[in-house]
Amino acid sequence: MIPIRNIYYLLLYAWGQFKSGGINEVGADQSPDVPNLLAKVLNEGTHRLLRRGLDRGYIAVTEETRSPRGRLRLDVMMKQQTLLRGTAVCDVDDLTPDILHNQILKTTLVGLANCSDVEAKLRHELQLSVQRMPGVSPLRLSAALVHRVQLSRNTSQYSFLMRVCELVYHALLPDEQGIGTKFNNILEDETRMEALFEEFLRNFYRSELPGYSVKAEIMPWLAAPLNEADLSFLPIMKTDVTLRSADRALVADAKYYKEVLAGGRFDPKLRSAHLYQLSTYLTHVRVREPRRRVSGLLIYPAASHSLRLSYRLIDTPVTVATVNLAAEWPQIHAELIELIRYQETLA
Repeated sequence: MIPIRNIYYLLLYAWGQFKSGGINEVGADQSPDVPNLLAKVLNEGTHRLLRRGLDRGYIAVTEETRSPRGRLRLDVMMKQQTLLRGTAVCDVDDLTPDILHNQILKTTLVGLANCSDVEAKLRHELQLSVQRMPGVSPLRLSAALVHRVQLSRNTSQYSFLMRVCELVYHALLPDEQGIGTKFNNILEDETRMEALFEEFLRNFYRSELPGYSVKAEIMPWLAAPLNEADLSFLPIMKTDVTLRSADRALVADAKYYKEVLAGGRFDPKLRSAHLYQLSTYLTHVRVREPRRRVSGLLIYPAASHSLRLSYRLIDTPVTVATVNLAAEWPQIHAELIELIRYQETLA
């Protein structure tokens, strides 16, 4: 079982918000599980926003008024004969907090306040936060709406909270009575957690390994089509994490599986599809960059067992390893750094 404190570290790194000691700001140690952790994170973040003032934006509004402002709508005024009533119709840009990222935040707070998996005291605190956003309208939330949010440098404080809102959106499910919500166990969602684990590794190594550039890298295929149109059918080849220094390239593939090995307890084997995928990446890097030292890393999170296997595949050093997310954070930190230092001795 991954301790809740480590889940929080995972989120902070993945979403670019890691600050030394910051974990205590939201009382992660007092959060018994993921629903309460996310509710506490979101509520504390909302408090900080409310203290400095919610972001506001201009919304176009058409209004009938006795005090004209903005752009007169003569077409509407003539059609509705508003001058007979002594009023004008105007298009006005109103400065309001009722904008998309505030709406998403309020809607998520409402959802968590109605979630039976969140502790009663915290649900009450969430409701109080909702009441402090009277000028913001809740909406029908969707993943597409979250992705429509555009933030500037002045509104960057919303970035982390929008990521929390997106995770909560995917986790909240209607309860049996249909009057509230329950929280789906996101730790069991291998697809979503794998994406989170990848993002965590990229930002962790970007932050903790000076001398390396770190990114997810799109590689062009080493393919010469007989027909130029055939190229469009090739899938995108994108690494999870590529670490590059002046003379070295390390391609890491991150996988999130409850069962790291296939074949069961009596015949454990590495998952062939994972090795095929990593081998393809490494082949392309070696051909395109023959003078660079290249190595590969297949990395899995694990909370119950340890794995460290080393090979030479296609004459390239490859390590298959787990990182124990149930350990204390300093041990996890050291283990992740040591994996890269070990790769440096091989390539």
